[in-house]
Amino acid sequence: MTSENEWDGVALREISPEWARRVIFLPECGSTNDEARRLAIKGAPGLSVVLTEKQTAGRGRRGQPWTCPPGEGLAFSLILRPQEPMALWSRFALATGLAMAEALDSFGLFAGVKWPNDVWVAGKKICGVLVEADAGFVVVGVGLNVNVVEFPNGLAHPATSLALELGEKVSREEVLVSCLQRLLLRLDQIGAGFGDLMEEWSTRCVLAGNDVRLDAGGVLKTGRVEGLSSQGELLLRTEEGLEKVLQASEIRML
Repeated sequence: MTSENEWDGVALREISPEWARRVIFLPECGSTNDEARRLAIKGAPGLSVVLTEKQTAGRGRRGQPWTCPPGEGLAFSLILRPQEPMALWSRFALATGLAMAEALDSFGLFAGVKWPNDVWVAGKKICGVLVEADAGFVVVGVGLNVNVVEFPNGLAHPATSLALELGEKVSREEVLVSCLQRLLLRLDQIGAGFGDLMEEWSTRCVLAGNDVRLDAGGVLKTGRVEGLSSQGELLLRTEEGLEKVLQASEIRML
């Protein structure tokens, strides 16, 4: 990806020649997740990547909009055709968040993960993940702030970018390559390797030890996060005792 908004995939071929062939670059689209889903329904192979320069209808969890100035961030979606049972597919969110955090290590940043799938640096959100499943495939969407230096008012959480944290701009193609390399490893661990994944995930958990308020299926809960279970559930210590939370629509630290 260059400043002229062109994509040549040179760096991706360093991972594998197949990666360059499987990247579908769209100068503009509504949502990379929607485009990936459309292509998956038509039979696009697993590990196909939909990459765009500009999203006009990008979204995060709970349908919240995800905006990023063209040429300053990464917005891409990966098509997966898992062999694992559907009961394990929710783990892809944890795997993706960890992979994105690890990808930033090579740029000199230590990133934490906010359950279930956000990536934070220095107490600010730098990356969001949206995983959507359908019959026979999963779409993993990633929005990563690379060279963004200004953010709109009214964001749910403070935001940051690689450029702001490092004090200089970074090659978005190099960032994409690092992301895909870590994804190849971590997305393959939702089954037998999930214990190893969770062990590493726990070392980056930004909620551990903090008091939070969350919405679990319409039920508001307040408590202290003690970590994650071996199955990826949030361990929340409330007045009633230790609870395991599998899903929550909103989590805020107190």
